[in-house]
Amino acid sequence: MAEALKEQVVTIFGGSGFIGRHVVRALAHRGYRVRPAVRRPDLAGYLQTLGMAGQVLPVQANLRYRWSVDRAVEGASAVVNLVGILAEGGRQSFEAVQAFGARAVAEATRGAGIGTFVHVSAIGADANSPSSYARTKAKGEAAVREVVPEAVIMRPSLVFGPEDGFFNLFGSLARSLPFLPVIGGDTKAQPVFVGDVATAIADAVEAGIRRTAHFSDPSPVKAGTTYELGGPEVKTFHELIALVNEQTGRKRPLIGIPAGLAKLQASVLQLLPNPMLTVDQVKLLQHDNVVSAAAAAEGRTLEGLGIAPTSLAAILPTYLTQYRPHGQYDTRLTA
Repeated sequence: MAEALKEQVVTIFGGSGFIGRHVVRALAHRGYRVRPAVRRPDLAGYLQTLGMAGQVLPVQANLRYRWSVDRAVEGASAVVNLVGILAEGGRQSFEAVQAFGARAVAEATRGAGIGTFVHVSAIGADANSPSSYARTKAKGEAAVREVVPEAVIMRPSLVFGPEDGFFNLFGSLARSLPFLPVIGGDTKAQPVFVGDVATAIADAVEAGIRRTAHFSDPSPVKAGTTYELGGPEVKTFHELIALVNEQTGRKRPLIGIPAGLAKLQASVLQLLPNPMLTVDQVKLLQHDNVVSAAAAAEGRTLEGLGIAPTSLAAILPTYLTQYRPHGQYDTRLTA
């Protein structure tokens, strides 16, 4: 009977993104049938290689169009919502994607009678934040709780891994600039490995499916709970960027950029098609991004889920080698 659970379908909104592809892999390796719901399935064919033949099948869905969301969850036993953006562009606004979109997925999940829903938000989601990103993340969480009270919400800190947008960005800057800009240098983050985040999400999906099927559930994942996911180290952004120098063998000076000047620069940069920095991101960088004391005390963390967080030192060398002066063949590293 337990093996029959592995025939269940899991729909993953945002399955082609950075975190999404790791969640697809984690669930496929556990034997589930995975349905990544993405805006451009024609560009997501690579996801099929993460599972057995026919096990991973991308479908088209856009959170702005409710009919496509309803269609994407048909016949599924669990739904995961990973959709989020760091910068607005065109019709992809924070409100449309992270607030309206989260409610649409929750309502579709409830409407289809699906009992397992995992929503991925972010540490720092706050209805009173000066950042639109953080406010709409909080608004999305509230919508999910209202529509699907038993949903599991995951709030990761800064997520790192081979395709991340933070260490790769600064690795590229270290290769091309004579210095590295630091905004919010004293702000703290608790970087969490993308593989650990994917494991936590997969555990929550599996626990929900087992409970819905009335199987015994040894998992520590509790329905209706919000988890905060952070790694084993808390570091300032200055320290994190210094790690880029260390891992790439560079000696770029770290130049602190005052918030006022950073906002001025960001007001121009955010006009570009793929902005490196926006005013809203500068606002985010003024606030710590770490697991709260309450979450740690209540076991609503990776450790509470039985997952040992992976260190930066274990992962960064595996992908920052490309930014060394001589690539992976460069052994002349300097701190």
